[in-house]
Amino acid sequence: MARKKGRVSQEVNSGSMADIAFLLLIFFLVTTTIASDKGILNILPPKLDPNVPPPDIKKNERNIFNILINANDDLLVEGEYRRTADGLDKEMKEFILNFGEPNEEAVALFNTLPASLQAVAQRRPESSDHPKEAVISIKTNRGTSYEKFLEVFDLAKKAYFEIYAERVNLTADQYRGLSGEDEATKALQDKGKEGIPMAISIAEPDKIGGN
Repeated sequence: MARKKGRVSQEVNSGSMADIAFLLLIFFLVTTTIASDKGILNILPPKLDPNVPPPDIKKNERNIFNILINANDDLLVEGEYRRTADGLDKEMKEFILNFGEPNEEAVALFNTLPASLQAVAQRRPESSDHPKEAVISIKTNRGTSYEKFLEVFDLAKKAYFEIYAERVNLTADQYRGLSGEDEATKALQDKGKEGIPMAISIAEPDKIGGN
């Protein structure tokens, strides 16, 4: 009777494959940079005591630059309909530096500004009294896209950063890049902001539009 030929085993040693896969996993974990989404970096106000009524802050309407964004991402800027936010940063800068009715402190602040910023002041009686009174208000509703909100919000910040940067002979990007971790950069930051607080109000969204 003929002898049966020995069959070659079809099994693959999985032990070494598992070791290689594990080493590759470790390699990618060590070498891959994982993006960290930090969101919007803002300092939020402290939580109010629910038992204490909020303060009644009276603000003259001329000191508030109103921006409304609807569910279609259309804008209503100071009562004027807009399809886009083009030029909005320039208008906000003019509003902040209007100096329509400056007090003694605001006059002293105006005199410290470089000539280029003094030239922005239009002194319109229907616009802001001075930078310490000026507030930029952004209001959306539930249907407003994050992209449009962030576009408008960043333009508001840009208006302030351009003012701060010009006061210390920097570009807006250079000023925003100041770390503030050493005395020199901290001094530049403080000098740029002195007397001109970044007052951007994010109003509670309307419940119209969206889901």
